[in-house]
Amino acid sequence: MPMSERSFLGLSAAGFHRVAYTQWGREDAARTAVCVHGLTRNSRDFDALALDLADRYRVACPDVVGRGKSGRLANPTLYGYPQYCADMAALIARLGVEEVDWVGTSMGGLIGMLLAAQPDSPIRRLVVNDIGPFIPKAGLQRIADYVGKDPVFEDLAAVESYLRFVLMGFGRLSDEAWRHMAEHSARRRPDGCYGLAYDPAIAEAFKAQPMEDVDLWAVWDRIRCPVLVLRGATSDILPAETAEEMTRRGPKARLVEFAHTGHAPALMTGDQIAAVRDFLLED
Repeated sequence: MPMSERSFLGLSAAGFHRVAYTQWGREDAARTAVCVHGLTRNSRDFDALALDLADRYRVACPDVVGRGKSGRLANPTLYGYPQYCADMAALIARLGVEEVDWVGTSMGGLIGMLLAAQPDSPIRRLVVNDIGPFIPKAGLQRIADYVGKDPVFEDLAAVESYLRFVLMGFGRLSDEAWRHMAEHSARRRPDGCYGLAYDPAIAEAFKAQPMEDVDLWAVWDRIRCPVLVLRGATSDILPAETAEEMTRRGPKARLVEFAHTGHAPALMTGDQIAAVRDFLLED
């Protein structure tokens, strides 16, 4: 299926910035899906899922501002969910459709929840991957310990080794999958070495607030579309009791858990891709 790299201009209080996205599938596909990555990740995490869906969907996978091939914000204090939601609304407008199916991992799932909770939301079906309306402080602290760092690597093998450590919660992935992530998570530095493909300043807004539990149940209870919740069985970001509560209140989501996985299922294995595809294509 065809894949192309595209972009549009988003607007913040500090001016315009470019938002890059990869698009898979046909322009005239009957349905459109938007897949949004986690805090320090990028659009290419969804290549395997997008390729699988592209026979039925046009799939748009953005690099949230400050990540991947997207621009960086001149004022780093603006990195946050108001900006991310505004940029994703602009993406949906660019796609020119009345409704989309949304697949969001961690941060991308929170963006999807916030958009789905709005009146007249364009989100038809929502997949939230290892995130929920309650996020414990301990899990956030673990992420805070590495986000914003700007390590230097001699080669892609060193990048891959680093990712295998900080993203061990992604679970049991093939060597090919880890290599793919390393290739698309690195940027070449002027000195010939490699750095990570995100703006370290994204950590400023993340760390600006006191580290405490996050409670978004009021948002969850306003969601009306069908929802699938994916959870890594050993996740420290989506507690088991929170995931179960998500099946009982608000949109009363369906829950699927994956063994040998923490935060977050990478959506690169056959069983995980099938869970998403089956849910999106139910009707």
